[in-house]
Amino acid sequence: MATPDAPRPRTTTRDPELLRARLRTWVSGWRPGATVTELSAPQSNGMSSDTVLFDLLAPDGVTQPCVLRLAADPDAYTVFPAYDMERQYRCMELVAAHTKAPVPRLLRLEPDPGPLGAPGFVMERVDGRVPPDLMPYTYSGNWLHEASGAERAQLQRESVELLAEVHRAPVAEAGFLRSGAAVGASPLRRHVDEARAYYAWVVQGRAASPLIERAFARLERLWPADEGETVLNWGDARIGNVIYQGFSPAAVLDWEMAALGPRELDLGWFVFLHRFFQDLTVAFGQEGLPDFLGRDEVAAQYAEASGHTPHDLEFFTLYAALRHAVVMLRIGYRQVHFGEAEPPADPDALILHRATLEAMVEGRYWPS
Repeated sequence: MATPDAPRPRTTTRDPELLRARLRTWVSGWRPGATVTELSAPQSNGMSSDTVLFDLLAPDGVTQPCVLRLAADPDAYTVFPAYDMERQYRCMELVAAHTKAPVPRLLRLEPDPGPLGAPGFVMERVDGRVPPDLMPYTYSGNWLHEASGAERAQLQRESVELLAEVHRAPVAEAGFLRSGAAVGASPLRRHVDEARAYYAWVVQGRAASPLIERAFARLERLWPADEGETVLNWGDARIGNVIYQGFSPAAVLDWEMAALGPRELDLGWFVFLHRFFQDLTVAFGQEGLPDFLGRDEVAAQYAEASGHTPHDLEFFTLYAALRHAVVMLRIGYRQVHFGEAEPPADPDALILHRATLEAMVEGRYWPS
């Protein structure tokens, strides 16, 4: 198994100097006289789209900190088959316009791949701290692990409230999130069908994952009798996609997985992504944060914040673990592609949370 502190896998082949030149030319077209300075890339989180931090220096001397989000480099063995940056931008616009969720101020959309080398958009950069993926925030030494119990409890409660707030966005205005899947299928069935299609894309020309196949079969046996209300789901709903000021959310980030479906899609992902880091941390000899972001406590806090009692969380956490396993498989194959790892004899060896997913498939992960 790879360690959580392993070197960061390669995610792009883009030439930073060429991107810098393109960004300066592009910015000058809609902000005449402005200068682009201080380009850098965040190192702690994110494995899919390219993120570039820069400052926009206006002719009057005012500096505006910005973030550029670019569709993933197609030459870098992308995590997902397609990146719709306009869809992400419109999702953020919708949530910002109709909820109190702290969405960064959007500055410019560029749907044409010509100017920047790929479609993308620019938003205002928000100051604060993000719970890191590398090293995971569950490891000792980082700011969240070293916070007091009361501070982590505040962050958890306000993050769950943030999730409930995102779900207040009007579905009627989110038609751009609807897929072209089978007419008559429920939003949840479409979501799972798309996950199956994504998995098929990941393993095309390679050996199938026996564990992921078993997880899909288990999912069918656990299918909810009542799928529940459809809401706008953030998609990659986790604290690692939030900027915090103190222990309060100041900006919600990363909308590339946004979709329509039951609230529990986000809740399952929110709970599982913590378990992913927590289980890895325990496996490597640390205690982690066992009393943080617990499934039942998160569900109770969400019910209080939204008025909706979460249901079928065994199904939705399994589905989150399954989807994350497919992502891990793709990232593992990308490392093979770049010569950072050897091709595995067993594809399931690429799934960092293999033991967790196996336990979920066998119905022995959550206490009964």
